[in-house]
Amino acid sequence: MSLKEKISKEIIVSMKAKDKVRLDVLRYLKKLLIENDTSKKPIGEQDIIIGHAKKIKDSITMFPEGHEQRDRIALELDVMKEFLPSPLSEAEVVEMIKALISDSENANMGMVMKGISAQIKGRFDGKKATELVKSLL
Repeated sequence: MSLKEKISKEIIVSMKAKDKVRLDVLRYLKKLLIENDTSKKPIGEQDIIIGHAKKIKDSITMFPEGHEQRDRIALELDVMKEFLPSPLSEAEVVEMIKALISDSENANMGMVMKGISAQIKGRFDGKKATELVKSLL
């Protein structure tokens, strides 16, 4: 079952439950997926959800703690977590980095980051991964 089909089924469940926030988020995600299907250069469904979640996470810092909009954004993120890949722990990422370094004779920052970025996309913070790579090289 594709991500779009799963979201469509969840929209029906949310409509029956009269869960407005969840329904709004799911409808927006479905809209993004439909737009991607009709674009000239479509990308993976998971990448669409990851990209939107990243934008939402970045926007939450614009509002002060306890602000109505900040609370709504936090609720939206909770709904989206269901459709995001499971997050990686720092220890798991360190092991991945060590494996990449040991697999290569001349490991350098660029090569390791290129290899690790694809593996952690949407599952671990890229800035934090960069710091880990620097400390392990």
